[in-house]
Amino acid sequence: MPATIERTTIQDIARELDLNASTVSRALNNHQSISAATKERVSFVAKRLKYHPNKIASSLRLGKSQIIGVIIPSAEINFFGSVVHGIEKVAAEKNFNVLIYQSNELMMAEKKGIITFLRSRVDGILASIAKETTSLEHFREIKKMKVPLVLFDRANDDLTVPSVVIDDYMGAYNATLHLIEQGCKRIAHISGQQHVAIFKKRLEGYTDALIFNGFDIDEDLVKYGTVTIESGRSCMNDLLALANPPDGVFAVEDFTALGALQALKNAHIKIPEEVAVIGFANEAFGEFITPSLSTVDQQTKRMGEEAARCFFDLLEKNKFYNEPVEKRILEPQLIFRESSLRN
Repeated sequence: MPATIERTTIQDIARELDLNASTVSRALNNHQSISAATKERVSFVAKRLKYHPNKIASSLRLGKSQIIGVIIPSAEINFFGSVVHGIEKVAAEKNFNVLIYQSNELMMAEKKGIITFLRSRVDGILASIAKETTSLEHFREIKKMKVPLVLFDRANDDLTVPSVVIDDYMGAYNATLHLIEQGCKRIAHISGQQHVAIFKKRLEGYTDALIFNGFDIDEDLVKYGTVTIESGRSCMNDLLALANPPDGVFAVEDFTALGALQALKNAHIKIPEEVAVIGFANEAFGEFITPSLSTVDQQTKRMGEEAARCFFDLLEKNKFYNEPVEKRILEPQLIFRESSLRN
């Protein structure tokens, strides 16, 4: 018969120090009513007796799990890994754990993730909406249940929930303006699915940058892809087949830009001399490819930190879903590399 492992309990620490169990519990939880000297005594004995708190029992008693559920569209993209890193950093400071669910850009998987988190009784959900998601009812259900929800990056204002985003419009505007300043005369945009708010904002930033700088909008220079390397390559080939092809390309994100670069190389077109290219997101591969990729940095780690801080700020103030809904907008930062720098 295997030996029974006996766990040190709060009562064991209380007997050792001749204190009430409730006093020990408050000391271990850093309660303000307990003196610093008592907290130090309790901590010392807890370590000596190798005390480990029973988090399951504690969560059942308090009605809180100390867990945040995080839904990301893809774990293969460095962008979301960096955001999660920021979330985990702030969560750890608050003594919370993080559960991660990958939707793989599928709406049904996203719904399954939400159900999984709710069954796990998470204290809140942080999410970035999948590209395939066209109905937001599963997110509205979270709000109806009064479960805290914060969206990051791919948010949707129609949900009227707290969010942390980059200024996608300004990032796209400045990226297009950069190509204009580099001397490009026919600037194309390889966009993404327009039901995704951030891709729509980036298209608006591109068109406004052209209009405000005296350029005509040529619909032939706008291609709608699926935000993949293959899509970027295909869209770039379509642009090169035009009677008057572009001399500059703003891609909706970096994987699309990578596909565009591949198509240009296959066509033996010089980059950036003949066609300058800039992407969006500052994925890790961008600085290591040839030519290195100009891009718009989305401050991913900070985005994760801000999303977590927004969650905890509203949770502690008990102000989730109050009007006006909190929306934190980060400033995009342009990174210029070989793919676009002509001057």
